[in-house]
Amino acid sequence: MILNILFDAHCDTLQKICDTHKALCKNDLHLDLVRLKNRKRDSVQVFAAFVDKENDKLQPKERCVQLITRYFAECEQNADLITHCNSVDEIYSALAKRKVAGLLSIEGGEALEGNIQNLELFYKMGVRIITLCWNYRNEIADGVLEPDGAGLSSFGKTVVEEMNRLGLLIDVSHLSEKSFWDVMEHSKMPVAATHSNARQLRNHPRNLNDAQIKAIIEKDGCIGINIYPEFVLGKTCKVCDIIRHIEYIMALGGENNIGIGSDLDGIETCPQNLNGAEDLEKLFDSLLQLGYSDETVSKLAGGNFLRLIGDVIG
Repeated sequence: MILNILFDAHCDTLQKICDTHKALCKNDLHLDLVRLKNRKRDSVQVFAAFVDKENDKLQPKERCVQLITRYFAECEQNADLITHCNSVDEIYSALAKRKVAGLLSIEGGEALEGNIQNLELFYKMGVRIITLCWNYRNEIADGVLEPDGAGLSSFGKTVVEEMNRLGLLIDVSHLSEKSFWDVMEHSKMPVAATHSNARQLRNHPRNLNDAQIKAIIEKDGCIGINIYPEFVLGKTCKVCDIIRHIEYIMALGGENNIGIGSDLDGIETCPQNLNGAEDLEKLFDSLLQLGYSDETVSKLAGGNFLRLIGDVIG
């Protein structure tokens, strides 16, 4: 089925609007609802509640609740533009009404504060995706910048099992390699790397090596391509450089397992001629111009992640 959808699996706009006192409706950040609504493709946007325990003034759980509360306040104030969704059916319902379909994720499992009961609490609040850690160690796992590079803790293994039970999508972005493989061993459900690229093309610890990419594909998960130039090529990059990562993962067998996880408002710089949410369609328009079929581009732009949401979240 050919869909006219652009599914972005990761942005950090909630943190930005909360800290800068700007509105989600319209702002001068990378992303706002007006720009999402005005795209020619219908928008599905995952909004991350990013927990930065080193810099946040609040405790992790309190900060996460603050961001989630702000998200729902924005949804209520902009009900003509966005509908929060907890399932794939709710996504389709929102899109049928010509609204942005919003989903909630948590970036940083320290929001659980080592208490497994908080997982169900956040699920009931509307969270459907959790990035287990952000670069460093927490109670769940080690991140990619942790010198020891250890794996899942015993608590982390319990978190994986409980996320499978609840229907929460596990995001393996930012995990150390040992933690990644522990997740792949213990998770009975497909996983996502919502905002990660191919390390073979850009040797950065935040990117995935070929074995990791193939493992996600074999588990029928998804990889969201991150547009941050440092993860794509270097200090700067172009749309064609991002497409190289898409094509590389496709060559590894991932045509049904790629999407976009822009990381907008969580990145310091954007690619040339790709300045915000309004420009993401250039990626998929370029793929069409390169001769990729409407069906293939439809999967890459949104179909693959929608399938994964249906498989894991329901």
